[in-house]
This record gives sequence, structure tokens and C-alpha cells, in this order.
Amino acid sequence: MEAFFRTHRYLVEHVNAPVRRTLMDEIDWSDRMIGIKGTRGIGKTTFLLQYAKEKFDINDRQCLYINMNNFYFQGHGIAEFADEFYKHGGRVLLIDQVFKQPDWSSELRKCHDLYPNLKIVFTGSSVMRLKDENPELNGIVKSYNLRGFSFREFINLLTGNTFQPYALEDIINHHEQIARQILPKVSPNRFFQDYIHHGFYPFFQEHRNYSENLLKTMNMMTEVDILLIKQIELKYLTKIKKLFYQIAEEGPAKTPNVSKLAQDIETSRATVMNYIKYLTDARLLNLIYPIGQDFPKKPAKIMLHNSNLMYAIYPIQVDKQEAMETFFVNSMWKDHKINTGLRDCNFIVDEKLKFRIVDAKAPGKMRISPDVIYARYNTEIGKANQIPLWLLGFLY
Repeated sequence: MEAFFRTHRYLVEHVNAPVRRTLMDEIDWSDRMIGIKGTRGIGKTTFLLQYAKEKFDINDRQCLYINMNNFYFQGHGIAEFADEFYKHGGRVLLIDQVFKQPDWSSELRKCHDLYPNLKIVFTGSSVMRLKDENPELNGIVKSYNLRGFSFREFINLLTGNTFQPYALEDIINHHEQIARQILPKVSPNRFFQDYIHHGFYPFFQEHRNYSENLLKTMNMMTEVDILLIKQIELKYLTKIKKLFYQIAEEGPAKTPNVSKLAQDIETSRATVMNYIKYLTDARLLNLIYPIGQDFPKKPAKIMLHNSNLMYAIYPIQVDKQEAMETFFVNSMWKDHKINTGLRDCNFIVDEKLKFRIVDAKAPGKMRISPDVIYARYNTEIGKANQIPLWLLGFLY
């Protein structure tokens, strides 16, 4: 136990979290069991350690961070460890990568039932379906998603500003006033393309090649998260990777041809749709449906989850319009429902708001429709129902 406390103190003391994630204030920390899901490289470990640093003194033995990568847990269960921790006065157990422990969900249930004064906060992969696939956790776990950096967080990190998020309704109705508060302090266009290329994952701060690091992360998402959690045999890994590459290469412009994809990777249509769902759960893809439709039906569009992924997959030539639409969907995805649009718009948000993503510098005069919201890139300001696209990066 002492070795775990020594590791805890070292990690908390040296944690580097230059941007405080808004999720920290969205979580109800009074709940006894809290699950934080997120894709690889998104900062879940840092988030746990930052919580420990904010809420507890570094020498307070009531709180302890542990990682299931530790080989100790190959011979000892979570409940066994929690029992010893609890008997020595422990009250908050932070468990990283909980899915690495066999029978982790039943172990957590045992902890919940046996130790009523013990709080457990655990992290897991975005691929995990906490309640659907683990009925023993129904009613006792509160689940949250930790996302990559928003454009707002990216700007705050690089400039030292403390810009706050805005609700979509406020941005639509008051974007001109909001922009006037932001523009004197920072020029968003100076940072926007950098964010599109490499700003979503916190590891852009590391002194390593970002694209290579992201490729490694993407491979880990498929090789570990999808195969391990979904219990898929290793021999099917190449099919999943090939499918992902073909989807990325084709881009979101056309409705996906599931039959052709199935033929290309030599499997059935149903299996292709399952693989697409796994890739979506892993936060590698976003599926866009017409209003009223959802999985397992064929989506109208398949998009990469965020624009950084587009630049990491060589040798795809990134289309600027597609990158901007990907940014839009990714920014909206946290709190809003996105469907494919009709003829006059690209997307419909929350089944009522029509959005069209447009280049402010495109030649020719565009006909403006009063019932469409135009999210414009290549500009920092807007007017009326024409809003600057970058401002949607301030939604969280």
C-alpha cells in the first residue's frame, strides 16, 4: 500500500494541467460512483490527478490514485484492494483504466455494496457501454465524457486568456457582441488553422511529432480499446483498420456504400455496420443521419470524429470545406443532436436549427436565406444570421 501512496504523491505533485477542464465543474462529485469515459490521449489521467490536487492535500491518505496497468492487479482484485484501503481510512479511490481489470464491473459493484462511505471515480475507454453492457452498474454509476480540447481551451492555453464557454443560443443571438469582447484580446484566425490541424488532443504540447503520436494513438484505439473491450479476435483487426482507412479516404461527401465496403474487406454488411459502430464509439468516426433515423440504419454521412484525424492519415488530401464541416460537427457533438440537412443547409441541429458552413471568401455573392444560420470561415466577424465559425469552438 505504501508504494501506491508514494506513486500517488509523486504523480499529483508533478501533474501538469495548464487548462482547467469545464467537466470538472459539471460533475456532481457527491455521487459515490463516477465513471469518466474518453478516447485515448484525451487527458483522463491528468483529469483524475487534477481532481486529487484540487480536493485533497498531497499527503491526505483518504484519497488514492491507482492505475490498472500495475501488474499487482493481475493477482489482486479491485474489491480486495479497496478493502485494505478502506480499513486504513481511505475514502476516495481514483481508478485509471478500469477495463484492464477482469470482471471490473462486478468488482466495482462489490465495492459499492460493501463500503458505503467509499467514493470511486474511474476512467475508461469511450468504447465502453457502462450501463448497457454492465447491468450490475445500473442505478449506481454516473457516467461522463471527457472530450478533447475545444478551440476555446486551445486559445486559453496558448494565450493565457480565461475565455468562458457560451451556450449555442447565446452565440446565435449575440455573436456580434461576444466577438467584440474576444477580438480585442486575441485574433482567432491566428490560431484556428493550428487547432484544426493539431489542437484537439492535449498531447500537442509534447515535444514529439504530433501526427506520428496521433497515428500511434489511433492504432491503440483499434488494437486495444476495440479488440479488448468488444472481445474481437485479433485476426479481424486488419479488416477494421482497412475499413477505417477506406472511410477516411472516401470522405463524407457521398452517402457510404456499405455493400462495397463489405466487399472490399470481405465480410457482411451487418459486420461492416458493427465495425462502424465500434469506430464511432472509439471517437474515430461520427455518424450523421436524417432526422428520425439512427443506428443500425445506414448513415447519410460518415465523418471523421475531429479534423486532426484528417491530417494524420497519409496520403489523404484534406478538403478545406470538409475540414470545416468536421470542426462544426465535432464542436456541436457534446451537447447537441446533429442530422443531415436539406437542400438549403448542410446540417440540422436539435431537429430545428438549419446550418450551412460557408467560406466567407468564396467568389460571388451568396443568396442569404433568413431561416438558415450561416457559419462562415475565413472571417472573424459576422452579422445577423451569419456567424463566424470559430465562435462555435466556444461551446464548451
